[in-house]
Amino acid sequence: MLRYIARRLIILIPELFIITLIVFLIMQAAPGDFLDQYRLDPSVSKDFIHTLEKQYGLDQPVMVQYFKWIKGVLTGDLGYSFYYRRPVVELIGERVLATLILSLYSFVISWIVGVILGVVSALKKYSFWDKFLTVIAFTGIAIPGFFLALLLLYFAAKTGTFPVAGMYDVNHSKMTVWQGFKDIFWHMQLPAFTLTFGGFAGLMRYMRGSLLDVLNEDYVEFARAKGMPERVVIFKHAMRNAINPLITMFGFSLSSLLGGAVITETIFSWPGLGRLVYQALVQQDIYVVMASTIISVIMLIAGNLVGDILLAAVDPRIRLE
Repeated sequence: MLRYIARRLIILIPELFIITLIVFLIMQAAPGDFLDQYRLDPSVSKDFIHTLEKQYGLDQPVMVQYFKWIKGVLTGDLGYSFYYRRPVVELIGERVLATLILSLYSFVISWIVGVILGVVSALKKYSFWDKFLTVIAFTGIAIPGFFLALLLLYFAAKTGTFPVAGMYDVNHSKMTVWQGFKDIFWHMQLPAFTLTFGGFAGLMRYMRGSLLDVLNEDYVEFARAKGMPERVVIFKHAMRNAINPLITMFGFSLSSLLGGAVITETIFSWPGLGRLVYQALVQQDIYVVMASTIISVIMLIAGNLVGDILLAAVDPRIRLE
């Protein structure tokens, strides 16, 4: 197991190098550069622009710039945000917590609700509840996330039931700890529902189909023929095999925790990492984009690694060595 994990972590190094190089070249291929906004700003001196060009090697060839940035990454310097005029490390640190709060909340709810309702739908096959849950699932899968977010935003604006944007109230700094927690929790409901609705709908259909396939297997019929209680047959024998495809999906889902809510964060003005990266792409703020690329690659590798380990733990037929 440890050898397998070490092997996967070693593979991460060339993957990071190749992916960041491709993203860097694509960003550099775009017309203009990220200092154009400074050149057009009369309040920014030419000496300051020249200092930035020297510091980050912007007056040198593209590959020299890339390796200069890599050298900074190895020392903990992810670069400078030319749009926000701050170090990238500070920006990422401020936004990561907001994205994690929103993503983890919707992630946990969508997986719990999706798996439970998928099992219920499979066990009540072709009943009223199965058909009802199927309609909900297809609705969640069919409605685009941005359209659902706009509908919820319209609902909040018309009724005043939920905050329409942001993460905090204007008086958040004056609140107690408990009041501050309730404030963030209340602001989080609409963006979290947007992320959860489509997520749990897909998981429910996967769980239902996987469990129905397993329930038709010979070993399940044999367990029933031995007189085992139905609860034992389903949750001890059938579920252990039906859950395998979802564990693989679980690993991929983990990889999107820090970057899978770009549209939702933008619509609801949630101060998260996804919104930051979107603005960086628009402004050609290359070092913010590069930092987000590193985070995305690491999360993808880590998510897949966790999924493989969990799959091996659940299914004794799978060996990682």
